[in-house]
Amino acid sequence: MIKYICRHCHTFVGEINQSAITEQQLGFHSLTPEERRDIISYNTNGDVTVRVVCDYCREALEANPELSLLASPLQ
Repeated sequence: MIKYICRHCHTFVGEINQSAITEQQLGFHSLTPEERRDIISYNTNGDVTVRVVCDYCREALEANPELSLLASPLQ
């Protein structure tokens, strides 16, 4: 299972329950090793957590770019 969670507010964004999906189909292959470490977590039970930015946080950051300077701007 692949779970998508907002990196800022930790809101559940969605999940994919398809076991036959590849990293290439998800676009993970285009990430640098640093981006992979920052965005993707592999859990011991085989699940994957992907940290993204939800629409609410994206809009807040676009309206207030100075928030991006804070370690946890929208918690």
